[in-house]
Amino acid sequence: MLARLEAHVAEQQRFAANASHELRTPLAIAQTLLEVARKDPHHDTGELVERLHAMNTRAIDLTEALLLLSRTDRRSFTREPVDLSLTAEQAMETLLPLAEKSGITIETTGAKAPTTGSPALLQQLTTNLVHNAVVHNLPEQGTVWVTTSVHAGTVELTVENTGATLTPQLVATFVEPFQRGSERIRTDHAGVGLGLAIVASIAQAHDGTLTLTPRPGGGLRVTVQLPAAASRTAR
Repeated sequence: MLARLEAHVAEQQRFAANASHELRTPLAIAQTLLEVARKDPHHDTGELVERLHAMNTRAIDLTEALLLLSRTDRRSFTREPVDLSLTAEQAMETLLPLAEKSGITIETTGAKAPTTGSPALLQQLTTNLVHNAVVHNLPEQGTVWVTTSVHAGTVELTVENTGATLTPQLVATFVEPFQRGSERIRTDHAGVGLGLAIVASIAQAHDGTLTLTPRPGGGLRVTVQLPAAASRTAR
């Protein structure tokens, strides 16, 4: 028990240090930009505003991601009926413009997959997975497959994508906070390194599991299994 407690404390300390570093980076860059602008009155203010806006957006995204992780860890949400097939459709509609811009095709199939939980958090889980599959894909003509299914006592959401060939060792690090997978194809929309960590936290908070496996032809297969909603007995 003491060993587990020490490991947990060490993990929390490592997470806090990484979070502090990640948040400090955009703030430090913004400070440098402001100092350069102060010393050079003829500096292009338009470019400065754009870069400061990008740094501020990154800091906000990271802060919101950290708050979401804290919320899921506390399980402070009300459970309601949720159909994963609908969250998948919503995620596809939300990310379709980004996918089209990147030349990525999204295919959604599957049956209704009723479970119970936080609609907002489960939508975040699905959107994170689809977003991850879009931005870490082939440079062109890539594909994302989103599938929902029902099994004995569980519902399943699977998100697959084309992409670079991945090793099991590298895939095993993807759910660790701030690990972005250095061998994966990166884009300007790669995020703050908490996408899959948030997915893992949400799945765990809903008594579910998250499984990541490399696809044989390249890319990644991510599977989330959640308890199926209890069927109502007809009267």
